[in-house]
Amino acid sequence: MDGISDVAVGVKRGSDELNGASNGSDSKKLRVEEAPPSRVLHIRKLPNEASETEVIALGLPFGKVTNILTLKGKNQAFLEMGTEEAAITMVNYYTTVTPHVRNVPVFIQYSNHKELKTDAGNQRTQAVLQAVSAVQSGGSPSSDVQEALAAASSPVLRIIIDNMFYPVTLDVLQQIFSKFGTVMKIITFTKNNQFQALLQFSDPVNAQQAKLALDGQNIYNSCCTLRIDFSKLVNLNVKYNNDKSRDYTRPELPAGDGQPSIDPTVAAAFSKDSSSLLGKIPGALNPLSAAAAAAAAAGRVALAGQTGSSGVLLVSNLNEEMVTPQSLFTLFGVYGDVQRVKILYNKKDSALIQMSDANQAQLAMSHLNGQKMYGKIIRVTLSKHQTVALPRDGLDDQGLTKDYANSPLHRFKKPGSKNFQNIFPPSATLHLSNIPQDVTEDDLRLLFSNAGGTVKAFKFFQDRKMALIQMSTVEEAIQALIDLHNYNMGGNQHLRVSFSKSTI
Repeated sequence: MDGISDVAVGVKRGSDELNGASNGSDSKKLRVEEAPPSRVLHIRKLPNEASETEVIALGLPFGKVTNILTLKGKNQAFLEMGTEEAAITMVNYYTTVTPHVRNVPVFIQYSNHKELKTDAGNQRTQAVLQAVSAVQSGGSPSSDVQEALAAASSPVLRIIIDNMFYPVTLDVLQQIFSKFGTVMKIITFTKNNQFQALLQFSDPVNAQQAKLALDGQNIYNSCCTLRIDFSKLVNLNVKYNNDKSRDYTRPELPAGDGQPSIDPTVAAAFSKDSSSLLGKIPGALNPLSAAAAAAAAAGRVALAGQTGSSGVLLVSNLNEEMVTPQSLFTLFGVYGDVQRVKILYNKKDSALIQMSDANQAQLAMSHLNGQKMYGKIIRVTLSKHQTVALPRDGLDDQGLTKDYANSPLHRFKKPGSKNFQNIFPPSATLHLSNIPQDVTEDDLRLLFSNAGGTVKAFKFFQDRKMALIQMSTVEEAIQALIDLHNYNMGGNQHLRVSFSKSTI
């Protein structure tokens, strides 16, 4: 690395203009929002304990960060990006995805400053920026930087995987994170319907480097996004070595009740494909093709050979007065491309749903089992059927079986589609898109309350083509999604509805 000649760091002194910047009060917000694009960004409403590293991490996915100035008493910071393009990309991204620091939403907008003129006396900030540049260009930070970083962090990372479209195994995590240092222990578990892991490095600096380089990256193409924080734990206690937990320093541990770790020869056969693809970090995780992604989950693939785990789900405890193939197609279509739906003729409170593959079936099952649809808690399990049969020619089954193989409403047909990144559990807040320009908030509130629910809150995105609408319960939101996804808003523009991870 060529020093940090392009990084100016430190503390800005005595600027009245800066002290006059909005301190987060909404009355001043309008004036501030009108600032034209600049490579300096103004960040507000930071939590008290936010560190410079965490603020820098907001900018990292978008390019080089060249300066930072934190205003501790005001819970604000200024972040200078290397180029205006990087700043614009960052602002555009964060208008659709609310940025969080320590789980607190923060606000980002362009600053009136074109650059940050600071005196370069603040060594700690300089160290942090230098560490970031080093990590970004694939180097390892120098010893003084290591001290600055080590002081701030634990060797244990908490990893949450969003949009888990393909299974992520403990081995895949070990492969990715060991690029940054020695991985000693990993524990995986599911909490709040999300796959999570705790991963312990031998050294906090490695944990810091891994977090800087990997937070927000996708393991596979457009899905399995890593969300990484430091854990409050500084040491993990692993009792068993199996597919859920592993202590790499103690190979003698028993397997416990979990699956024993997969046979190394089988794993090697599968990982030939995936290790080269997962290979080239830092920078980004290389996009992985769907086939290789499945192979990377060697455990799942090895089993699939024997059981032929299918993409067919059995859904029971349905409200038979209300349910239709179309309503099931719409709801399950949030989590994958539904090919066929069959409501059982002799048992109309149950249905078979064929997804396009076993991963989608798994995803739909994990998100929808136990949710309420038409007032009843539905049960979703994997079916032993491999496919859903269509009725024999000329046989009228009263419209209980529908073939959706060629439906234009499939959300996941296009590889790498944005939809892969927006798969969230059912929630009371819905994300609306494809809204015609002349449609108002009142129109949408009326439409959604007519679907039988109560609208609690509403918010347009800046371009008004998208919005968030919050119903009073998750069940109401599920109902509204079933009724109004693909609703014709006139002019042949059809509303798109999905679950949001944000609240209003």
